[in-house]
Amino acid sequence: MPQLGETVTEGTITKWFKAVGDTVARDEPLFEVSTDKVDSEVPSPADGVLTAILVEEGDTVDVGVALAVIDGDGSAPPPAAPAGEATPAPSPPPPAASPPPLAALPDEPVPAAPSAPVSASPPRPPAPPAPPAPASPPAPSAPTVAAPPGVVDQSKVLSPVVRRLLADHGLDPGSIPGTGLGGRITRADVEAVIERGATPSPVPSMPSVPVPPGSPSPTAPPPATADVRPLGDRDEVVPFTNIRRRTAEHMVRSKATSAHTLMVKEIDYERVEQVRRIHGERFREEEGFTLTYLPFVARATVEALAEYPHLNASVGDDALVVHHDVNLGIAVDLDNQGLIVPVVHRAEELNLRGMARRIRDVADRARTKRLSLDDISGGTFSITNAGPFGTLITGAIINQPQVAILSTDGVSRKPVVVELPDGTESIGIHSMGLIAMNFDHRAVDGAYVARFLARVSAILDDRDWVGEL
Repeated sequence: MPQLGETVTEGTITKWFKAVGDTVARDEPLFEVSTDKVDSEVPSPADGVLTAILVEEGDTVDVGVALAVIDGDGSAPPPAAPAGEATPAPSPPPPAASPPPLAALPDEPVPAAPSAPVSASPPRPPAPPAPPAPASPPAPSAPTVAAPPGVVDQSKVLSPVVRRLLADHGLDPGSIPGTGLGGRITRADVEAVIERGATPSPVPSMPSVPVPPGSPSPTAPPPATADVRPLGDRDEVVPFTNIRRRTAEHMVRSKATSAHTLMVKEIDYERVEQVRRIHGERFREEEGFTLTYLPFVARATVEALAEYPHLNASVGDDALVVHHDVNLGIAVDLDNQGLIVPVVHRAEELNLRGMARRIRDVADRARTKRLSLDDISGGTFSITNAGPFGTLITGAIINQPQVAILSTDGVSRKPVVVELPDGTESIGIHSMGLIAMNFDHRAVDGAYVARFLARVSAILDDRDWVGEL
């Protein structure tokens, strides 16, 4: 599984373009993988014959896990060992190194008690010394039968997503029939059980083992799953999607990393509104989309970052790494299915019209899943725009490893005090709104951010926007 982005740790195989036995050429599309960021076709790394597919369509595995075997000399594929074969056979490479039982993600705590075993043979507790036994193995009343030597029990080879679902819902993998390759349990198998509302047997903490008379009873281990309120008739289980899970992890990690501090500034958009009112219709006819407030804010932000470069930065090893290119991330909502932040690279080279075009382009490609890896990499500062929904203040979470994120909120017509040409004051109706900025207090102080926001406000109010159109 290739690394498709800095924060991507796993991917889902959505399609294989080749079948076992097919000849493949180097750089020829081999499979399609979906991550929380992009859907990509991955080319074959070598010429040869596809002799084994180790991860089937729909399965999610960690970066670095072997997905398939390509035989460079074109020899026949090795025969697969059937589950019931008695003679030892070479084991196919496992999808991942033996992880802790039911541990879904590397940053999560492992349950205190063991759950369903991942290996083919169930674990046994210590037993009192017994007289020598014949060569044949003992016959404890274990819930599952061990696979023959050298044969991998595919029902116990579980992907990280499957383990997570099993742990979250307290399900026993031994009670779920697998429809995957070799009887492997897939994500769809687990979700089908959850949707049916079935209650499989609880995950066994230890297989049953006979205890000799007079021996002390073993202490029962603590439960392997957390105490969760039972589901009722009016409850619905909605499993996290891959993008939802990765977003959650990224946001929690950001809050644990950066000293988030919020600062808000009121903006007078009246000059911007006049440009939109006078030139908006012509712009829409020429470009095919509406001239919104966002490109104005993005353009003003990039200009202000040139004067306050410590906000276009990331925190390094006891140092601040200042980036001289402004690679502007624009948060895009994927129709309530998730959030992605494509990047407008070298945004400092764009005028207002160019900024509007680039933002529209990356947003359209994000919603149609046509972004490339370059489109989501290298961001140095981010903007999130909830303004079209009339929000008041948005305290966004910093997109690591950046040090700040700006949010634009709703703009509305309000009475304000305005200064007349003769120096007197009057009441006028202007388009007013708030911009909010969450910044990493490790990198900069509040006064620095306050000056930056004041500069953004001044640019929005003073710039010759008509000239940039």
